Amino acid sequence: MSINLNYTKSNSISGTIQISGSKSESNRLLILQKLFPEIQIENLSNSDDTKVLQRALKTTSDTIDIGHTGTAMRFLTAYFSIQEGKIITLTGSSRMQERPIKILVDALRDLGADITYLKNEGYPPLLIKGKKLSKNSVSILGNVSSQYISAFLLIASSLQEGIEIHLRGTVTSIPYIQMTLSLLNKIGVETSFNGKTIIVKQFKTLNKFADKVAMNSKTFFIEPDWSSASYFYSLAALHSNLKIELVGFKKKSIQGDSILPEIYKQFGVTTTFNKNGMSLRSNSNDFHSLPLTIDLANTPDLAQTIAVTYLGLGKNCYLTGLHTLKIKETNRLKALKKELEKFNAKVIITDDSLNLTPNSFPLKKNRGPISIDTYNDHRMAMAFAPLSVKIPLEIRNSKVVSKSYPNFWNDFNNLFN
Repeated sequence: MSINLNYTKSNSISGTIQISGSKSESNRLLILQKLFPEIQIENLSNSDDTKVLQRALKTTSDTIDIGHTGTAMRFLTAYFSIQEGKIITLTGSSRMQERPIKILVDALRDLGADITYLKNEGYPPLLIKGKKLSKNSVSILGNVSSQYISAFLLIASSLQEGIEIHLRGTVTSIPYIQMTLSLLNKIGVETSFNGKTIIVKQFKTLNKFADKVAMNSKTFFIEPDWSSASYFYSLAALHSNLKIELVGFKKKSIQGDSILPEIYKQFGVTTTFNKNGMSLRSNSNDFHSLPLTIDLANTPDLAQTIAVTYLGLGKNCYLTGLHTLKIKETNRLKALKKELEKFNAKVIITDDSLNLTPNSFPLKKNRGPISIDTYNDHRMAMAFAPLSVKIPLEIRNSKVVSKSYPNFWNDFNNLFN
């Protein structure tokens, strides 16, 4: 299914949007809830990814197919490895079977896990025989995916002696590791993160949360998803007359993508926090402070959005820290290059960077729509949508947004009504 977008004649953009809970927080809390059933969760993400993980954790089947959901593959590999006596085949889509998991499996095996590759070495599907893990110290590369590290952290407090994780090389996406540690700390798990060593102590019983705000409660209220908010920041940067209210967002957040107000201030977007959430405003569009280079190693999910924003403004950029994009739903670096070049841009990519030169943008508004391929990647679809205020677009396989933001098209289109 495709969707056609043409908002090139829109004079103003306004509306109120309520985005569901953070997908990253939701998926971590679902694993913790299985380990500590006393936990209650409110404002769970309505994303496909979260629903897939929920079903997987509830199933009684010995074969679990998680489709395209990379987070579920990584978190469940660790989770099922400690479920004593349980034997699970964990598989996924054809793309999932191309996404490496060797680093995580090797580290789990070092702890004593029983995991076998059923097809290609280093890739799903996996046969996991749950058992009691015998060791409490592991070494793992820190520069491939923070989800490998978070997978360990989520099961760590259930191990007999906790765990000590030694990170090798450069550590990437640190805010996602800190998010996991923050959630552990809230339920009372003792952790430390010093240099390249993370320690998580064993934790047996959840009587009450350690967090003073929630001392008498066992309920997590998940904050709205900042990654999903990024597309509206891009829209604000690309349109000179915008006023959007985003419900429930707070200035203080454990999500790394909450750096959006700071980044998009440089694009002329003003963020104001209030008791109901935050409001976005198009500013003077004075881009004198717009940086040529942005390091996104800690916030790789913003890469596509930011690249498209630069394209729509006709500005050059050099984005770095993108090495994890190659193992996402698609190779996002290659996908971005191909789609950006449809707008006559010059794009040079390396293993961890993207250099964009928009040669002749904006293009003529009266030309036919440019078709955007999404590669089964939700962020490709949503990142390009704001560009429809500059040029007509056709977004192919538009339903892919349900992976993280099922209501996106309704929320986006309603801003123009």
